[in-house]
Amino acid sequence: MLTGHDIRHRFLDYFARHGHRIVKSSPVLPPDDTLLFTNAGMNQFKDVFTGRETRDYTRAASSQKCIRAGGKHNDLEEVGKTARHHTFFEMLGNFSFGDYFKEEAIAFAWELLLREFELPLERLWFTVYEDDDEAFALWKKVGAPADRILRFGKKENFWQMGETGPCGPCSEIHYFLGDDLADNRPEYVNGPGDTTVEIWNLVFMQFERFADGTLKPLPKPSVDTGAGLERLASVLQGKKTNYDTDLILPIIEQIAARAGKPYHYDSPDGISMRVIADHARATAFSIADGIYPGNTGRNYVLRKIMRRAIWHGRRLGIDNLFLHDITAFVVAHMATAFPELQTQAEVIARVVTTEEKLFSTTLAAGRKRLDEAFRRAEQGVVSGADAFDLYQTYGLPLDLIAYIAEQRGLRVDEAGFEAALAEERIRARESWKGGAAKAVAPAYQAALDGRPTVFRGYDHLSLPDLRVRAVIRQGELVEVLRAGETGEVVLDETPFYAESGGQVGDTGLLENEAATLRVTDTVAPVTGLIVHRVEVLRGEVRANDQVTATVDADRRRRTMLNHSATHLLHAALREVLGAHVRQAGSEVAPDKLRFDFTHYAALSADEIAEIERLVNAQIRRNAQLAKREMALDTAVAAGAIALFGEKYGDVVRVVEVPGFSMELCGGTHVTATGDIGLFKIISESSIAAGVRRIVAVTGEAAFERFQADEAILSNLTATFRLGDTSDIPAQVEKLQTSLRQAEREIEALRLKLAQQRAEAALAEVRTIGDVRVLALEAADLDKSGVRQLAEYLVGKLGPAVVVIGIRSGEKVSLAVRVADALTNRLKAGHIVRELAAIVGGGGGGRADYAEAGGKDAARLPEALQATPAIVERFLG
Repeated sequence: MLTGHDIRHRFLDYFARHGHRIVKSSPVLPPDDTLLFTNAGMNQFKDVFTGRETRDYTRAASSQKCIRAGGKHNDLEEVGKTARHHTFFEMLGNFSFGDYFKEEAIAFAWELLLREFELPLERLWFTVYEDDDEAFALWKKVGAPADRILRFGKKENFWQMGETGPCGPCSEIHYFLGDDLADNRPEYVNGPGDTTVEIWNLVFMQFERFADGTLKPLPKPSVDTGAGLERLASVLQGKKTNYDTDLILPIIEQIAARAGKPYHYDSPDGISMRVIADHARATAFSIADGIYPGNTGRNYVLRKIMRRAIWHGRRLGIDNLFLHDITAFVVAHMATAFPELQTQAEVIARVVTTEEKLFSTTLAAGRKRLDEAFRRAEQGVVSGADAFDLYQTYGLPLDLIAYIAEQRGLRVDEAGFEAALAEERIRARESWKGGAAKAVAPAYQAALDGRPTVFRGYDHLSLPDLRVRAVIRQGELVEVLRAGETGEVVLDETPFYAESGGQVGDTGLLENEAATLRVTDTVAPVTGLIVHRVEVLRGEVRANDQVTATVDADRRRRTMLNHSATHLLHAALREVLGAHVRQAGSEVAPDKLRFDFTHYAALSADEIAEIERLVNAQIRRNAQLAKREMALDTAVAAGAIALFGEKYGDVVRVVEVPGFSMELCGGTHVTATGDIGLFKIISESSIAAGVRRIVAVTGEAAFERFQADEAILSNLTATFRLGDTSDIPAQVEKLQTSLRQAEREIEALRLKLAQQRAEAALAEVRTIGDVRVLALEAADLDKSGVRQLAEYLVGKLGPAVVVIGIRSGEKVSLAVRVADALTNRLKAGHIVRELAAIVGGGGGGRADYAEAGGKDAARLPEALQATPAIVERFLG
């Protein structure tokens, strides 16, 4: 029997033999923000299909890591319930970029499935778009019987990247999994049941759709195919479900062993085990690719996935931490095909363990909100809106909410929950509309015309006699730009660096005897094309004019200092924090550098100091930077760091600080590290879950920073009449000690004043049986002062209940003290919850002392007046 790894290898090997470049899977963290996750094999080739990018091959094949758990494509709710839904899966695919089209794509699929994998024809079905006669004829040509070729409409057999852009008909291959071939009937293709399943989709991108809905034939039709590895494995291994294949079943067996329960497919426990297995895969691959659990975007989706897995573990009776063990098994199981899992194994374990501990706290908080939702239940029904709020805010699954509600004799309005969920999905879909990359403006395509701009800025800051290839205004090619107008200019060659890899674009001048143009920015809207954004200061410029291009040398120099320092910073971070650190974004500008990186904790002062020491040691070393071009595979094998989100050709530029840093980089850099002069970190912060940001300065800016800091220290020394700046810490500690003493004295005076005011309130004490009750409003006390006042009053009153309320703007806080002798009859926590409900809040505590907060300070008098009645009710 072929294993899942065998199937992956044979698929890729087949296409390699047929002239396809085997391309490594891109990360599940997509290269741009148009997607939450990489969700198809074609994502990494999107710019090739739209014309924004060209590559040195026209045929490719890959096994792509995919996650579908949010946005337009979301299978999260179905995972575990069906045989084939997953959040994480692998997409096998072959691609043609203007090379072969329908005939070869269909022939490849036929040969691979029937000859290489030896699938029986009598179990296969082939679908085509309703008016795609060409595809129908090609399937017949390779040997498919006409009655096995079915036509379907746009819903099933027409694919498009987004609201606009490349699109076209598709042809799907389906397979019958049932035992009795008599049940293998055409109505089950794209129909009811789960015994006839799609295993491969061939998309023929031959049109471009415009905003008005019109379709225009593409000049170079392309092919994008996708076959889910898990589905193909279930077919080739003779399994009824994807979860029974050797790709997933070993993970389920680990979970069953941990739970001490057998795995049965048709059982609630079986669903839980499948959810955990799937979600553990999604978790391990996400973290390995730099996505950490958080509260927004894809980070929030990952957190929800992890929490679902953890809750299903609790449902199975696994009460201790377990998910990190399951993700560790996923790492061992899949690392042969995806070595990045093993590289990041320690980080995966640490992040998963931290999140599972955090969820234990969150689950407790969610249960408090559950109590509130249950109290609001009308006629025994918890509202769908409340259930959805718990689902969204705390990640509590609906079945958990329903189960707990059932224990209390309630039920959940599941229809209302589904309605709220549907509304959220609509909002999500709307938020992603138009997210797909737009096709490149025709003016840029025409300006490129297969002739990349030659960048000569590594060695030159000014070049004369450069030909103007094209002039563009408002996205259209024009004949001329005149004085006072803004637009864009394309040259055959240029010393101007286009914004890329985090480095800002150059500015400067284009000029000749008749015209002067200020370059305000330089960009690359299409791979290979450098565009100068300009303002015409005098004269006019036309295509074929000759100009001198001069870069702002000081701005470029300062940018180069920061770019080279960024490389040193990256290497220092990896040395101090660990090899898990990866660049997650950057901005290299003339005035500062900003570096975003993956790390799960704030940096300590000692870590920051050590990073600064390492970088400045490299600067003082004055090492010559080595800049050379080499084959991508050679560079990576030599240890060069390739960055997420960057696309590389077969030949890459490598920038190396010998013995310290080596990265793939097309940016501009200093000659030697000593040129940087000085490096200083000015801030370190969190920008997302698992992502930190450092802002730093170099050169003159760093020196000016040191001067400013020194001036502050000198002013403090003079102000406090100290002998030296080294005396400042002791002076600060002395002032803090005095301040704390003054605060204690003030609080003592406030308490004494409150006690005096409370003496007057003793006349308002109510007596209920043998219990004395006093409820009063106080002011200007912190929590400690409130507690001390409560103790003082109970001491004065004897067997008593004391309630103290304090306003703070529109909010209010409450404290309840029950005398120790009464705690067998009255509980402070019960009383404070009743009072808190009046002021729009909640709280709790021990039998003798409890606290609460509320949002409606205006109702504090009402709560205080209600205290005797509440105490009387609890006394019975």
